[in-house]
Amino acid sequence: MTTPTIAVAPLTTQDAEALVEAARSAAEAAGVAAAVTVLDAGGHLLAFRRDDRAVLIAGETSTRKAYTALQLNTPTADLVDAVQPGGLFHTLPTALDRPLLFIAGGVPLHRDGRLIGAIGVGGGAPDQDHGFATAAVEALNRR
Repeated sequence: MTTPTIAVAPLTTQDAEALVEAARSAAEAAGVAAAVTVLDAGGHLLAFRRDDRAVLIAGETSTRKAYTALQLNTPTADLVDAVQPGGLFHTLPTALDRPLLFIAGGVPLHRDGRLIGAIGVGGGAPDQDHGFATAAVEALNRR
């Protein structure tokens, strides 16, 4: 006997744009020029925005943070210690072809308990980026 699969609505472009806007608004309110990346469950880019005042590397870090949060289904803020010497994932950043980034600012996205994507924010201090990403997720969940 097979268990029926319950379909979960995927992350939409409209969701991704709402996430970008919410993260951007939170960053702007804090005076931070940020970049925001939203990936779907397959790791494909759904939305991206880099404030024209943000440092150029913010775009790359936001994307890597989102990818890391998606692949490990964990906020990157919770993984920072895991890559330190002796940590569970100490060699993981250099073991893969795809670039992971263990700096706060990446948050996985869930709907009905299922992973549907991730958001990454770069440009501020790590704690700020995590706060902007979390604020965006909370705004999406209120919709």
